[in-house]
Amino acid sequence: MERHDLLHEFPEHHDKIHELKVSDPHFRELFDEYHELEHEIHRINMGEEVVIDEAMHEKKARLLFIKDEIFLMLKN
Repeated sequence: MERHDLLHEFPEHHDKIHELKVSDPHFRELFDEYHELEHEIHRINMGEEVVIDEAMHEKKARLLFIKDEIFLMLKN
C-alpha cells in the first residue's frame, strides 16, 4: 500500500516545507498531525489495526482537511 507523506505529495515544495517546519509553529503542528494520521491510516489499511468505518472516514476527512490547509500555506 502506497504511503502519502507530504514530501511525496508536494515534491515541488520540498524546500518550503522544510522552511515552514522550522519557522512556523502552526505549520509544524499541522505537519506532525498529518504524518501521525497518515501513519494510522496506513496501519489500518495494512490490517495492523481495526477501526469502524465511521472512525476511518473521520481520519481520512481530517487528513484531507489538513492537507488542504498545508497546501494553502505552501502556495502563499
